[in-house]
Amino acid sequence: MLPLMMILQAVAGTALGRAGAALGAAIAAFAGAFGISKIGQSALEAGARQPEQAGHYRMTAIIIAALVEGACLFAIVVCLIAK
Repeated sequence: MLPLMMILQAVAGTALGRAGAALGAAIAAFAGAFGISKIGQSALEAGARQPEQAGHYRMTAIIIAALVEGACLFAIVVCLIAK
């Protein structure tokens, strides 16, 4: 009886670890997408208020979005490795 309980706990622990890693990766992807959408929204609003600076806002938004995407990708990789 005891070895069976140990096997069941090991299997359940592995399954919960994988589910937690998948959930963490999903949250990281959602947070990255939300952050990039807020950056785009702010850049469009700023460009509408000051059209002469729209190019500057667009370039800044692209750079910041790339940094957010890199951080999101790093978080997803860490979640999937930590399972």
